[in-house]
Amino acid sequence: MRLMAGLTQRELAERAGVSQSLIARIESGTVDPRLSTLRRILKALTPSMGGLRAEQVMHSPVVWVEVNEPVKNAVELMERYGISQIPVLRGGNVVGTIYETTLLKQFLKTKNPSSLFNKPVHEVMEEALPIVSPSTPISEILALLGGDKPAVLVMREGRLLGIITKIDVISAIKPREVKGVAHGSKQG
Repeated sequence: MRLMAGLTQRELAERAGVSQSLIARIESGTVDPRLSTLRRILKALTPSMGGLRAEQVMHSPVVWVEVNEPVKNAVELMERYGISQIPVLRGGNVVGTIYETTLLKQFLKTKNPSSLFNKPVHEVMEEALPIVSPSTPISEILALLGGDKPAVLVMREGRLLGIITKIDVISAIKPREVKGVAHGSKQG
């Protein structure tokens, strides 16, 4: 995140009010900072990322499935929209997530993979994606996505507003002078 913000360790340390050696140890993984220290560092990173907030990066509307729908409905939606995870709702409340990897693991465990398609999604769903408010700074979203979660949900007053994936954040913070990339060439 520091590199994406274009900051040196020293600059980030000064902005966050911590030592440069602490920043170096956090980056190397040799120290696990206190939550209050992490918040100061994230707050220091936010201005360098253009002050972007969740509502500026999110995709809306969100594709989702109801908790009692069959897995085949989730798979069809994931295929149609080219997504690898889908939130599961019960009466408008987020209660879980279905991931491609979860489905693959389920297929490998069962003797009759086709039976999985008729199960209700609540039998194979995992915990819900992290939830943020529309005003959450991009730096906090980056911290959430730096773990094992591929996306975060954006909610206001119990209403699902949007979803932010890793590529959404990467696209939002990439330098504006990047015009395009080469897509490779045929190798013969």
